[in-house]
Amino acid sequence: MTGHGHAHSHGRSHGHSHGLVDDSIKRSRAGMRAVALALVVLWLTAAAQVAVFIASGSVALLADLIHNAGDAATAIPLGIAFALRSARAERWAGLAVVFAIFVSACVAGYEGIVRLIDPQPVHQVGALAAAGVVGFAGNWLAALIRSRAGRTLDSPALIVDGAHARADAYVSLAVVASAAAVALGADILDPLIGLGITFVILRITWDSWGTVRAGTSDAHA
Repeated sequence: MTGHGHAHSHGRSHGHSHGLVDDSIKRSRAGMRAVALALVVLWLTAAAQVAVFIASGSVALLADLIHNAGDAATAIPLGIAFALRSARAERWAGLAVVFAIFVSACVAGYEGIVRLIDPQPVHQVGALAAAGVVGFAGNWLAALIRSRAGRTLDSPALIVDGAHARADAYVSLAVVASAAAVALGADILDPLIGLGITFVILRITWDSWGTVRAGTSDAHA
């Protein structure tokens, strides 16, 4: 009876220790899977928009394209953080996301100013509108993937990235507005809308910084 009890106890303890290891591995794999899936969605979105930008020359689309490509690149630090299974690395990844958003705003703003100084014609209005719709759909799907994983894994970095992608989805709709403006003959509105997108991205940068900073403060509390 004693031997049986010892075997049973040992079996329970052994299973419990493996459960702890498995939880850590599962969290890491789930985070990496969410990051990778969102990366694929955003790169496909950006690739489709590149083709339309080459044909149309729209600054509004370029601003959205730059932002989407930069957003996709944030998967790199997030993926590394989950691979390392490090809370500190996740906090640094969140800061990297904020920095990437800010850089994309600077590049988009520069392109908008250049096109205001030296206007260029916009072509393929129908394709431009379609690119805006593609951008909305791609970002919305990436937002769902990241936000769901962020809440499940209690990851501030993923939650910030999800909120960022959701805001980007609405920014992409501005490309549709640009296409409508060009179709009505108001080509000057294209770079102006591009600059408007820049200011929205800067607002997203500020909000994301606040979220990451709050998460960092909670971690140190």
